[in-house]
Amino acid sequence: MSGYYSPTGGLPPQTSLMTGRAIFTESFAFIPKGCFSDIVTSYLPHWRDTKLWLIARPMTGFSETFSQYVMQVQAGGGSDLPDADPTAEHFLFMTDGEMEITINGDKHNITAGGYAFIPPAAKWTLTATKTAHFHWIRKRYEVVEGIDIPPAFVTNEKDHPLITMPNTNGVWGTTRFVDPADIRYDAHVNIVTFQPGGVIPFEETHVMEHGLFVLEGKAVYKLNQTWVEVEAGDFMWLRAYCPQACYAAGPGPFRYLLYKDVNRHASLNGVFGRGVFGR
Repeated sequence: MSGYYSPTGGLPPQTSLMTGRAIFTESFAFIPKGCFSDIVTSYLPHWRDTKLWLIARPMTGFSETFSQYVMQVQAGGGSDLPDADPTAEHFLFMTDGEMEITINGDKHNITAGGYAFIPPAAKWTLTATKTAHFHWIRKRYEVVEGIDIPPAFVTNEKDHPLITMPNTNGVWGTTRFVDPADIRYDAHVNIVTFQPGGVIPFEETHVMEHGLFVLEGKAVYKLNQTWVEVEAGDFMWLRAYCPQACYAAGPGPFRYLLYKDVNRHASLNGVFGRGVFGR
């Protein structure tokens, strides 16, 4: 598997032009990799030797279901209390380095390509054994009476096949970490891969919200009415109903980490409806 892009921070020189590719509209935000500088990093309570880029959070009238962090944890850093919110579920995807996660007493070693699902109310800790770069997606789990909350698991992309889309000659595929028909999950975090020449051949327009972080390669992506050149390290944040399409010209594969909310009724009681432990 090819390398995954990880931002390293720093600052551009004073001689750089300030005009870049960033876009924010009523239907999408586009954050190019040049925006991942040290002046926009943040820190978290109960985390040691850690900085992060907070690239998505619920915003009224925009994308409302998830937050996404790009984490950088120095060797020996981490947390014994990563998140005090018992209603939050967590999706972690590792792009570089090495870390140890303990979930409900079970220890797991994670390296590049590693993926972890952590259900709400789980007790977990994280320690980087080598400087660790990973994505952390958080969502308030939407409980359904009679449906079990899915258990924690840790895996790696290399252990999952690429499922190609029908009638695409293998140029468009998805690496899925859970069965899309498993109704226990209220969100999917997958990896989408386009080979050179692959396209999304229509303007997808749907209620699901998206976070798309480009792991590898480059392409042109249509966001609402705007075609945007995207490359490894860029992030696209889409609200519900934002039309989207893609053309991957090459020269190599174009791959991105994708979040979408699925498998639940539309809430009639606000953004998240009922949480895990309340109504």
